[in-house]
Amino acid sequence: MNKVDYRLNALVDASLADVAPLPELALAAALNGATILQYRDKHGSTRQMIENARAIRETIGGTGVPLVINDRVDVALASGADGVHLGADDMDAKTARRILGEKAIIGLTVKNSADAERAASMPADYTCIGGVFETISKVNPDKPVGIDGFTALRALLKAWRPDMPVGAIAGIDLSRVPAVIAAGADGVAVISAIFRAADIASATNDFRFAIDAALKARQP
Repeated sequence: MNKVDYRLNALVDASLADVAPLPELALAAALNGATILQYRDKHGSTRQMIENARAIRETIGGTGVPLVINDRVDVALASGADGVHLGADDMDAKTARRILGEKAIIGLTVKNSADAERAASMPADYTCIGGVFETISKVNPDKPVGIDGFTALRALLKAWRPDMPVGAIAGIDLSRVPAVIAAGADGVAVISAIFRAADIASATNDFRFAIDAALKARQP
């Protein structure tokens, strides 16, 4: 398993293009506290996704922050990204690992206990539970799991894979960071609260500070 610092996943969604060019957004997050970046595009063509992913990868080169691609193993491979994040309906992690290689980062979405059990048997480097809260960043037919649901799913994952980072996603603003980390999250994935903030650099810094403080407070 690859070691992944999942404290702050800044999720660069294609819908953010109205804010600034995606590579510019990614760089701002990478330079100000994001520990991993994820590029997501639910509607773009394969060619456009590869071009965007390459541009993001080239722009953040030298920052040391890895880039994973949401859903698309082909785009990750073609763009030279560091890995992929897969949902339940995407390519299975074992096949993705064979295609991308042992050094690739592979993350999995967990929405329920069945997802958690499947993730525990897969060659994944991290998991992300969600949605924890309601969000406007993605159309999600599933009801939010809430803090209690997150805690239960996190316990299942840690029982099977104690060393695998478990993140939280959806509707997480700065005020919710302490509660989510206290519930056991090793980090959070954020979209709007960073990239639609008035000052993206400051927002990223604020999240990183809050996450680190909450993790420190959780230590026994």
